Amino acid sequence: MRSIPPWLRFLTGIRSRILLWYFLLSVSATLCSIYLTRQIYSDRIEVKAEASLLQEIERFKLLAKKYQNQETKGVFDKFLSSYVPSRNQYFITLVKDRIYKSKPEIPEHVFSSHPGLKDKWINLENIKSDKVYNRRSRVIYAADPVRIDNQDATVVALYDTTTDYQAGTGAIFLVMQVMTVVLGFFFLLAWISTGRLLSPLRLLKKTAQSITESDMTQRIAVEGVDEIAELTVTFNEMLDRLQFAFDSQQRFLKDVSHELRTPITVIGGHLEILNYRPQEQNETIALVMDELDRMSRLVNDLLLLAKAERFDFLRCKPEELDWFTEEVYLKARTLANRNWCLESKGLSPIVVDRQRLTQAIMNLVENAVRHTKDGDKITIGSCVRDSRVYFWVKDNGEGIALEDRKRIFERFVRATNRDCQFEGTGLGLSIVQAIVQAHGGSINLESDVGNGSSFTIVIPLAFSAPSVLSYG
Repeated sequence: MRSIPPWLRFLTGIRSRILLWYFLLSVSATLCSIYLTRQIYSDRIEVKAEASLLQEIERFKLLAKKYQNQETKGVFDKFLSSYVPSRNQYFITLVKDRIYKSKPEIPEHVFSSHPGLKDKWINLENIKSDKVYNRRSRVIYAADPVRIDNQDATVVALYDTTTDYQAGTGAIFLVMQVMTVVLGFFFLLAWISTGRLLSPLRLLKKTAQSITESDMTQRIAVEGVDEIAELTVTFNEMLDRLQFAFDSQQRFLKDVSHELRTPITVIGGHLEILNYRPQEQNETIALVMDELDRMSRLVNDLLLLAKAERFDFLRCKPEELDWFTEEVYLKARTLANRNWCLESKGLSPIVVDRQRLTQAIMNLVENAVRHTKDGDKITIGSCVRDSRVYFWVKDNGEGIALEDRKRIFERFVRATNRDCQFEGTGLGLSIVQAIVQAHGGSINLESDVGNGSSFTIVIPLAFSAPSVLSYG
């Protein structure tokens, strides 16, 4: 893999990318909020000012109507004497082309900042409200041409919003400065907390790098219940599966090498001396063929055990328990001269892999045959109790010693207290256990040395084959 410069790794790392996106989102949200706040503030100032100005114009109209016979300047004086302006609000009276009076005195910057504004008021024909903005001044006005005592005049209510906007803009800039500090502090905390949040991923990376074929025991501690904790659990479960598969492979290779070493040595030795003893050719060939048959059985058994760890090992179908039990019994009684007994048959439909389960029970039967003599009793039966199916094979043979019962289901383990004419591979009971566990069940053993043994297979009545492989 091509080496990546540290600075590029820093910029393209998931920690940096997460914080960059959150930074862009936070800054965008903050700027939009500030812009919308300023816009709403400006709109409220304008609406409030315009309503106040129109109210003053209407109040002047009522006064002018009341004193319509007086001269224009007298009406202006009466109104201005009672007019109480609010802050930054002015009432201006114009007669012909000049300002008669204003209350309070209108600042010079209004006209200097907006030349031509007075001429616009003088030439009005109807009432008008408008906003006049530039960089230096922001003015809202309502102007109305009036005619008093046959004389044309204009009244103007004006609101200078410049200071209001300046105050609002100053407050907004202050908010922006505070937000800059807050966002900086927030992203410092976010950088630290994100580093702690992503620490399991770094630990996961280190663990993955430290795993070798000789050491797959390391696991990551699970903290919390979030998605990263779930990822950690999933990763640990994956390591469990890998370790199980690796151990199984190593165990398989160890077992194969151990068990095949003897027959290969025997075959090789007899073939080497065949040239020196040609008269023993037939006996040597017979012995080699017997060893090859034993090797073939051994390889087939080991392959079956390897397949038992796959999710598609079973092909389950509905079966009738009574017919299945009787079929197994009929097959078993042909194996040897024993006192065979079919003790009971369960009456229930079951879902099993017929061939695999038959193989497991027949392995138990063959094991019972090996541990009994002609005329000894072997009992086969089945039943259903508490949503479970029970199959059993009992014999009154030599039994199994207590020290052998815990390990007899391991591969290549044979009982130490038996003296029979059959030589097995030591895989029969391992195969039984693998098939039963694949069905989601278990196998129980009861034995008494000198009084026989009883093997009982227990599987769920409503078993469904797993769709994925799981290791526990």
